[in-house]
Amino acid sequence: MQRTDDGQKIRLSDYRPPAFLVRHVEMRIALHDGHAAVETTIHARRAEGADPAEPLVLDGDHLSLVALALDGTAIDPRRFDAAPDRLTIRDLPGSDAFALRIETRLEPETNTELMGLYRSNGIWCTQCEAEGFRRITYFPDRPDVLATYRVRLEADHEAAPVLLSNGNPSESGDLDGGRHFAVWDDPHPKPSYLFALVAGRLDVLRDGFRTASGRAVDLAVYTEPGLADRATYAMDALKRSMAWDERRFGREYDLDVFNVVAISDFNMGAMENKGLNVFNHKYVLLAPDTATDADYAGVETVIAHEYFHNWTGNRITCRDWFQLCLKEGLTVYRDQEFSADERARTVKRIASVHGLKAQQFPEDQGPLQHPVRPTQYREINNFYTATVYEKGAELVRMLATILGEAGFRAGMDLYFARHDGDAATIEDFLRCFADATGADLAQFALWYDQAGTPELEVQESFGDGRLTVSLRQSLAKGAAGTGTEPMHIPVRFGLVGADGADIAAEPVAGAAEIEGDVIHLVTAEAEVVFDGLAERPRLSMLRDFSAPVTLRHEQSREDKLALARLDPNGFGRWRALSDLLGEALRAAAVAADEAPLDPRLVEALVECAAEERLEPALRAQMIAIPGESEIARLVGANVDPEAVHRAREAAIRSVARAGAERFRAVRDGLSRSGEPFSPDASSAGRRALGNALLMFLSAAAAEPAEAFAAFRDADNMTDRMAAATILAHRFPGSSEAEEALDRFHDAFEADPLVLDKWFTLRATVPDPATLDVVRELSRHPKFTLANPNRARALIGGFATGNQRVFHRADGEGYRWTADRLGELDRLNPQTAARLATAFRSWRSYEAGRREQARAALSTLAARPDLSRDLRDILDRTLS
Repeated sequence: MQRTDDGQKIRLSDYRPPAFLVRHVEMRIALHDGHAAVETTIHARRAEGADPAEPLVLDGDHLSLVALALDGTAIDPRRFDAAPDRLTIRDLPGSDAFALRIETRLEPETNTELMGLYRSNGIWCTQCEAEGFRRITYFPDRPDVLATYRVRLEADHEAAPVLLSNGNPSESGDLDGGRHFAVWDDPHPKPSYLFALVAGRLDVLRDGFRTASGRAVDLAVYTEPGLADRATYAMDALKRSMAWDERRFGREYDLDVFNVVAISDFNMGAMENKGLNVFNHKYVLLAPDTATDADYAGVETVIAHEYFHNWTGNRITCRDWFQLCLKEGLTVYRDQEFSADERARTVKRIASVHGLKAQQFPEDQGPLQHPVRPTQYREINNFYTATVYEKGAELVRMLATILGEAGFRAGMDLYFARHDGDAATIEDFLRCFADATGADLAQFALWYDQAGTPELEVQESFGDGRLTVSLRQSLAKGAAGTGTEPMHIPVRFGLVGADGADIAAEPVAGAAEIEGDVIHLVTAEAEVVFDGLAERPRLSMLRDFSAPVTLRHEQSREDKLALARLDPNGFGRWRALSDLLGEALRAAAVAADEAPLDPRLVEALVECAAEERLEPALRAQMIAIPGESEIARLVGANVDPEAVHRAREAAIRSVARAGAERFRAVRDGLSRSGEPFSPDASSAGRRALGNALLMFLSAAAAEPAEAFAAFRDADNMTDRMAAATILAHRFPGSSEAEEALDRFHDAFEADPLVLDKWFTLRATVPDPATLDVVRELSRHPKFTLANPNRARALIGGFATGNQRVFHRADGEGYRWTADRLGELDRLNPQTAARLATAFRSWRSYEAGRREQARAALSTLAARPDLSRDLRDILDRTLS
């Protein structure tokens, strides 16, 4: 597919199979100070049925052609046209195979975009997804061109003693002039976006894994010098991931080695290059003094995610970038299931749903809305979104719910068998499940093509032992302009009795099909009737969030309070409390009312905190007060962030004052003084609950002494960070808060990952003075826009994590952010574009703020030198 002239858009409807197929690629990459020389030999042939007169058109990006030869002979310059973004060669052999050698010269040190081949902190590294390989050599850089690779790397031995690429190592040796080489063979056909190399001075942690069939695999995690001792947990997570994928999906690893590299300057969280996963070191390096429990969980998830891509992404890739959810959504589902099995399933599910509502729901409701499978794009980098990843995972989860465990596994087995080595589509994926189970998934497929969050309305009535449940689904047309047809919504439910147990009841009538505890809603409206009930049950709907919908359940507050206490489904209990809190906070924000919460709701929250039969991690989630961005989303229109802030603070005070005595007793009972730090789920849960209670206790006391003592005495980063956050956010400007922030900075100034936490902590303080603070922080000696983590920590922390100050009524928060995005865009367009999505909900704010946001965005959009990445986001945000 080529870009069209109208807005440079690529459309799914324009897809055409490649005219030329590549069987094998040989590369010789010589790395030098200041430049890299690349020789690429493409062994290719014209595709069967392709026009014999069609020229070979190869993609490029900022390339300079040095030499070009066909089957060993230089090509007459009259037969080709070379431009920085394209190489066109005419008069190629009709159907015979040919070998095309291309020489290019690169300057990795000047590549601040961190795409293609770049050098940072002395380390050469690549990032080729989505379209970075074309920055290394001219190539048919599209996912449906798969080839095996043989790569020879050469470099100065002292500058780069480690030379890594995809596949298995096959040769290595010394060269003249203190240089050396290494050859890597990747026997599995892969698209060019999975190509990778890393070279430099690196430390290594080694281990091994034996597969279910008895094969030995050498494992290694490479880090920047002096950091390999922090990779122990990542290595453990990798081995657990490999074993889990064998048990759960029957997938064994397929190479002799598996290498992970952690580097500091990396745009992504990580990248699944075949056999050589490259990670942002944030998702590898851990130690109790420097990493929080959230960091440990994040490393576990991302390590698993990238490893699981070996099959769902590498062995089976996507035909084109419109099918991106086929590898990303499916693999997110797999990593969520891994974390659920490794930790606590309900706790993990609540965390996933919370993230979905915080990130994807606003995307679905704003100008950046798009279906899980887009139909067009201008810049593919901007479609690595929560919709593709998180909503894509929810679609896979619904498929598992609809088909059942056995049916889902049968479909996955068929998918792996049928499409191994293939570039597949959503249709290919769904066809495997249909063929394996006999299910008709035509209606379910609408989830991939219709954008937006459906609303599920539920009404219930009870009389004479009969419960009637009415369901209605609707989908509003949004910015994407896609269809609004009824979809297949699996609704998991339960009928909860007064004793807290589910009541077994078979439906006696209704249009909706029910299988076990799942109602299959396939029409716009349906009704289900249960008869012969001895008591009126409380209806627990959408258990485990069985579909990514907005639930509008006409249910009394009394019933919700009862479910918050009685629902045997842990997710259902959390949802009941979350809904009650959301309703109360929304009403208070709309009315600009600081009235305290309903005492019955407060009591339910306090009871949950003290309920010992619930695991601490679940209790911490259940008593959490929704954040300001979540409250703003619930308000929906004409949001006043000051009113939102006041409503949330009033709610915290209500709970804190009512629960202080019991919170103190629970927190004291959680103490494990003298025990060594452990990142296991149970220990992390105790810390989560203890720190949640510390926040309430500090709010009740209205003074910082206890939080400061907790900061001073903390023996791990989780507790230290929690206490520092309480001090900075609840007592901004106090001597205790300033001393804690200064101590934090001085203790960890030399550790980049911890210093990122400090930047974010300062940027997210919900105090009007914070804007002056972030202005000053942007001039801090350790702040640099060249490092994506540091830019995200300060700019992203402020714009997404500080709703009160980012949305200041005078517009200064918008203007400061827009100015920084303009600066960042000149260095790293991809990071700038992703940070710009902080403006996606600007239309939902009150009129004055809307105008200020529009002005800031319009000023930024008027810059003539914007990248395609950032301009695409701005155009869609303003359109």
